[in-house]
Amino acid sequence: MYWAFIVLHVTKNQSIVDDRRKFESVFSKKVRAGKRRTYFFDVRQTRGEDYYLTITESTRRFNSDGYERHKIFLYKEDFNRFLTGMIETIDHIKTELMPDYDYDEYTRRHEEYEARRAAGEFDNPRPPVDKEATEAKAEVEETIAEVNAPQEMDVPEETDFPIDDIASSDDSEPLDEDDMKW
Repeated sequence: MYWAFIVLHVTKNQSIVDDRRKFESVFSKKVRAGKRRTYFFDVRQTRGEDYYLTITESTRRFNSDGYERHKIFLYKEDFNRFLTGMIETIDHIKTELMPDYDYDEYTRRHEEYEARRAAGEFDNPRPPVDKEATEAKAEVEETIAEVNAPQEMDVPEETDFPIDDIASSDDSEPLDEDDMKW
């Protein structure tokens, strides 16, 4: 009975190791494509010692609540046809549809972005403080506080209108029970 537990335990652990290996990359290349999108090219190994490629597009959601991912699994028998089709499609766009477009623009912008990022420019998300804007904001807030502040009112000690007399006057007729019903 004890040996059965050991065999089951080893088999279960071997399965876990195999499952982990299934998701491990043999080779990986990361390509940033702007601020929100990244592509991952991962070479993975099958149980039969074969290899395949996963292409993953990872896009940060607008509300910054995680990532949206899309994957393509590309197997060795499709490598040449896939590459040929992709190159033909890209060449068609570059030569036929948009021949005047500067495709190196994004490479330059990406290199500038990476240089600024490496310099730590994006480490502090707050914009620099504008002294004039800060002073103007303080003045506006002070004016608002003055307007909203409770104002003292001059109320005369004695009035010509006897409020207490009205409340206690018996000029009105007494209410009967029907008048008090809604």
